[in-house]
Amino acid sequence: DGEFVVTINEGNVPHLTVSSYYRSLLHKADTDRQLADYLSDRVNAANWLIKSIEQRKQTIFNVVTSVVKFQREFFEKGSKYLKVLTLRDIADDVGIHESTVSRSISGKYLQCKRGVFEIKYFFSAGVAKGDGEGISSNSVKEFIRELVEGENPNKPLSDQKIVNLLEEKGFAISRRTVAKYRDEMGILSSAKRKRF
Repeated sequence: DGEFVVTINEGNVPHLTVSSYYRSLLHKADTDRQLADYLSDRVNAANWLIKSIEQRKQTIFNVVTSVVKFQREFFEKGSKYLKVLTLRDIADDVGIHESTVSRSISGKYLQCKRGVFEIKYFFSAGVAKGDGEGISSNSVKEFIRELVEGENPNKPLSDQKIVNLLEEKGFAISRRTVAKYRDEMGILSSAKRKRF
């Protein structure tokens, strides 16, 4: 119904429970107080571990749901619409500490119709747009790549011309930043892209 649904892939994760054998031993250990205390501690530790794993899964789910909420335009329209997003934004939204967000996304991936992305991909600094909203540096790179791919090879766009075209789209970005992003993407300067 026009909403994104987040699910956790648990296909290879075993279902954890405390063995009924140890639970029955605990009930039978009433005559040996020391054994009863030991078994009780072990069962409680196992239950704590199971609860912690469930809580971790819930945290990951909440964090990714928040990421999807903030980056909705990316999922609808593509990487050019990736917004500036910080750990603080998600932490405030979910009600947890930034370090918890960082730990929960470390080494985790999100699969969607646009591909598989490390969740860290959705967090990036960016540049300000004319309307005051920030846009991800990855989005700006996509716009630069699109401009270069669509240029006339006999008259390639200079970095300054790219700045001017981005300004028309509402991006406040310097020529040096364009050159930096272009270098990061492996795009040559206009003089080296020119074809005669």
